[in-house]
Amino acid sequence: MEIQVNYNDKILGGLYGQALGDAFGMPALFHPRDTWEKIGWIESFLPAPDDHHVHAGLPAGRITDDSEQAFSIAQAYIRHGGVSVAAAVEALLAWYDRVGGDESPYVGPSTKRGVTALRRGDDPYTTGLWGDTNGAAMRIAPVGLMFPGNVVGAVENAVLTCVPTHYTGVAVGGACAVAAAVAVAMLPDVTLDAVVAAGILGAELGMEKAPRWLGPSTARKIEQAVAIARSAGDDRRRLMRLYDEVGTSLSVPETVGAAFGTLVMASGDPMQTAVYAANLSGDADTVGAIACAMAGTYAGFAAFPESAVNTLNNDEVFASYDVPAIADGIEKLIAAP
Repeated sequence: MEIQVNYNDKILGGLYGQALGDAFGMPALFHPRDTWEKIGWIESFLPAPDDHHVHAGLPAGRITDDSEQAFSIAQAYIRHGGVSVAAAVEALLAWYDRVGGDESPYVGPSTKRGVTALRRGDDPYTTGLWGDTNGAAMRIAPVGLMFPGNVVGAVENAVLTCVPTHYTGVAVGGACAVAAAVAVAMLPDVTLDAVVAAGILGAELGMEKAPRWLGPSTARKIEQAVAIARSAGDDRRRLMRLYDEVGTSLSVPETVGAAFGTLVMASGDPMQTAVYAANLSGDADTVGAIACAMAGTYAGFAAFPESAVNTLNNDEVFASYDVPAIADGIEKLIAAP
């Protein structure tokens, strides 16, 4: 007899986790010591400093392009009844126009290059052939939510999502790591070790599904980051090791590796994952969005404090995406024959 699973708690956890890590990491600075000295140890939603390199002026609890693109992608797939390159293109173009991408300081280099080519009418299977930064990995979590326990399905559909802007082996491998980990995190009573193992497998499978590109192995970066997370030393020492040895730049293996490191340091708890990702600094909103999407799916929405949920719900940008409706739509996609 087939067991019916209610996935809504896991889906909401993944979507709210995406936003939680994004908004928590938003004010962080380039280097951990700068964050700790100028802002302090980040333990709550904070506004961006007035001199922030990208996010100056953003209020506490504000999400950024990481979550906006993830939610836009999810909405397009729900409208179209599933994942496709055409739906990914539609979502990215709509989001880009919504935020005024030509003038926005938040649009990543690979996404901007790909969208520019798409608007010119180029073939979507060519517009992402130089996309090697972390934009695909940061927005991929909803694809994992659509394929509970199905690593192969998550990987295949993550590849389609990457095609328009990030169709390189390094970018696809990183995105597939996240999608596979989220897919396995959707299972009831799953272990954190199983989530990490799925991420490593997803990275290895995904890297072979797009043209080769220069860069280290995301799978090996995940292993390195997890080893650091489980090593001796206090929180700040391990975060400094993650920053110095794994990295938190726009590089996909760095971003995804660091995200798995903070996830494991926090034992999969969404709030603690957000704290670690924010204090890790660098591209902290992206590391946090990825890490907390995995943590939120793993732990479920019930693990989120009401205060954190209320802060996100009160952010006008987050509220504009109607995340509970996205969760319902994803659940219906899972249930569809």
